[in-house]
Amino acid sequence: MPPLRDATRLTPALRSTTCPACGHHVAVRFYDGGQRPLATLAWPSSAEAARTMERLPLDFVRCVDCGHVFNASFDYAAVPYSDKPNLMFNRGTLWRDFIAAAQTAIAARVGGGPATVVEIGHGDGSFLRALVAHLPAARLIGFDPHGATSAPGDGVTFERALFDPMHHMDALRPALVISRHVLEHFNDPLGFIQSLSFAASWHETSPLFYFEVPCVDRAIETLRTADFYYEHNSNFTTESFTRMLQRAQLSTEVIDHGYDGEVIYAIGRLSTQRAHAERAAAATSFDQAVRATAANIQAQLVPLAGRRTAIWGGTGKAAAFINAHGLDADRFPIVVDSDPDKVGTYVPGTGQPIRGRSWLVGNPVDVIIIPAHWRARDIVREMAAAGIAAELVLIEHGGRLIDYFRDPHPYREPAGAAARASGAA
Repeated sequence: MPPLRDATRLTPALRSTTCPACGHHVAVRFYDGGQRPLATLAWPSSAEAARTMERLPLDFVRCVDCGHVFNASFDYAAVPYSDKPNLMFNRGTLWRDFIAAAQTAIAARVGGGPATVVEIGHGDGSFLRALVAHLPAARLIGFDPHGATSAPGDGVTFERALFDPMHHMDALRPALVISRHVLEHFNDPLGFIQSLSFAASWHETSPLFYFEVPCVDRAIETLRTADFYYEHNSNFTTESFTRMLQRAQLSTEVIDHGYDGEVIYAIGRLSTQRAHAERAAAATSFDQAVRATAANIQAQLVPLAGRRTAIWGGTGKAAAFINAHGLDADRFPIVVDSDPDKVGTYVPGTGQPIRGRSWLVGNPVDVIIIPAHWRARDIVREMAAAGIAAELVLIEHGGRLIDYFRDPHPYREPAGAAARASGAA
């Protein structure tokens, strides 16, 4: 048998794919189950239908960082949740005892007063219905587009819809969010939990959470392959479940196992991450500001189209500026560049021919626009050295085009050099 660390044995098994639990990008082939039919959601109505079911890849890999096991070839669209509900049937005594203990633990943390409890993916609704006895004063709401519907006397409300974190976290202000045997079906369970956490941070609320998933620790130890089927994209180990909660920056109080180690669950709080909300607010402000200032720059460009105007730079930031603000080849045909390798090529998207800077010596212009702020000082020096002058040299700053030589900005050339380059000295 080759040694464990034999590279010839490992290299073919290495995979570059993103772990849905921790976000790491290196995994190793874990279980190639071939092409297999859906295991829990198909419910074929005849032997022929069963034999001709579509086969889907069981391409399970394991993250080398957190140990998570997941199907690298999983496609959520291939799973017909809208046709058949994903209901887990288990009425055994041990399972009932585990569920009762979980509900008692949840109720103790929520307390006996009025509160809103949300279950994401309520399935047959039995967990939420049973919780009524533990939380008689609470408002219990389930979200599941393919789950059970409410019935008179339930004491709960079932919404056949997806839970929208940004909307529902604000509208409902839940004291507790429950997710049981749902995360293992998602393409991106970490992303979903992070979206819950962010919504709580944005709306300045910090509800409790109860997350529960199957645990495959024993399946791995005993080479048990029946656990790995298509509908369960994610298969959590104790480590990967823990790492996912840590990556989501949750305040976890309890992580434990139930049902003889076949289930792992966590209780904690979606703690407010103020920095996340502040960065989101700053990003939104930037987006709104540049949308508004784009109109300002467009208005400034209108009179420049009637003058001999050159754009200094034809690729990179300059091409981004040209395309963003609609400097088309008809109105702004003159583009020059300092890089001789770019001369003779064309501006991406708009098609102006890119000329060398020396073209401006024999063909002076009135206005030069320098989109690349970080190169403005060097370009001004190039102009001075080559004897290139213009009435106006413009850069974008603070949401408008400004005069490089006269307006305040952080890209300025020292006064003497600026005067020489502008022809004012």
